Amino acid sequence: MRLKSSIWVAAYLRRCQAEGVFAALRRRGAEEAGAVFIKVNRLNGTADLYGPAPQAVFDEAHPLERAFVRMPKQPASDAEVEAALSRQLRFDPDLWIVEVEDPAGRHFLDQVVP
Repeated sequence: MRLKSSIWVAAYLRRCQAEGVFAALRRRGAEEAGAVFIKVNRLNGTADLYGPAPQAVFDEAHPLERAFVRMPKQPASDAEVEAALSRQLRFDPDLWIVEVEDPAGRHFLDQVVP
């Protein structure tokens, strides 16, 4: 059983806050299992976009952890990232969007907290 999206997002926002990086929930999705997308705004007109990893990427040793992949062509213009998010929303209206603002592009998605 995977952690609810609402709990994961709340913990992720707290993690960013603890690191001194501003992050905000832009769109609330399905409470239980909505897909989570992370937009990292570099504050210079470019951004990175991270979305759920395909099932083939999941680690069998850690089946409960969420895995994210960086969307292609990164960093991209802010407009390109917004267009990609719009396409995802048309496909899945239950998704969550979190926006992180960090010129260095830090996202903390590759760090597992014990």
